[in-house]
This record gives sequence, C-alpha cells and structure tokens, in this order.
Amino acid sequence: MEELTCLLHRAYADHAAAGRVFFASHQSAQDTAYRLGRGECWVAFRGSAMVATVTVAAPFAAPEGYPAPAGAGSFWQLAVELSQRGTGLGQRLLTLAEERIAQLGSGQVVIDTSSEATKLVGWYRRRGYVPVGTWRWDVTNYDSVVLMKDLLAR
Repeated sequence: MEELTCLLHRAYADHAAAGRVFFASHQSAQDTAYRLGRGECWVAFRGSAMVATVTVAAPFAAPEGYPAPAGAGSFWQLAVELSQRGTGLGQRLLTLAEERIAQLGSGQVVIDTSSEATKLVGWYRRRGYVPVGTWRWDVTNYDSVVLMKDLLAR
C-alpha cells in the first residue's frame, strides 16, 4: 500500500501544485486500501518498479444524486509515473479499464475530475467522454465535471 500510495502522490503532485486538492495527491495508505477495496486494482510494472495503476468497478456504487446512469461502471486512481508519461501507458490503462467495465456488464463508464483540470478533461473528451453533470466531493477543493462514455457505441 505504501508504494502504491507514493505513486499516487507523485502522479497527482502537478494538480496539487496547481492548487487542486485531488484526494489521491495526499491520501494515506489506509485510504488507498479502502479505495482499492471498492473495486479491482490493476498495476503496471516496468521491471520491478511500479509505474502505473487504475482501480475499476462495475457497477459503480455512486452516492445519491451523483449524475450517473444506474449500472454504470467507473474507475479511479488512474495514475502514471511521471517518467512514463507520453509513452501511451495511460491510454493502455484507460482501455483496460473500459474493457474490464464492459466485461463486468456495464454499458457505460462514468468518471469525474476537477473542472479546472482542463488538459485532463480534454484528454478524456478526445477519448469519447462527454460531460453529463457536476459533483462536489467533500475531500476536494473544487467542483468536478462528471464525464460519461457509452461503451456499447464502440
């Protein structure tokens, strides 16, 4: 848990430096374990070094009022080591998450991120995600844009 938590802190450090308090930028190892327990955690290694991760769940247990269709899957803690950015690893993890969500029986995937993280929102939009609402988590300091992708339209 410690190694994974440190990877998350490093991967989300640029958001924290920009003033966006992504939970993954400061969560404890206990928080990491709790979040992993809500889904399936996938981890990528280069040699013996942990370099990326994503946690997947389908269906997603969304809080009441969260703008997600019933039965939608989700993923969180998508993180890529800084030295591995630009290698396509994030895209491969995104594809893995979408394929796994579909295998688990969900036809849609819903995620959220800071509305202020315009580069990240653009990255998801270029991959077929569309805004469907907003949400405010009590562990962040920003409004999130909720994005959805129809996996059946592939």
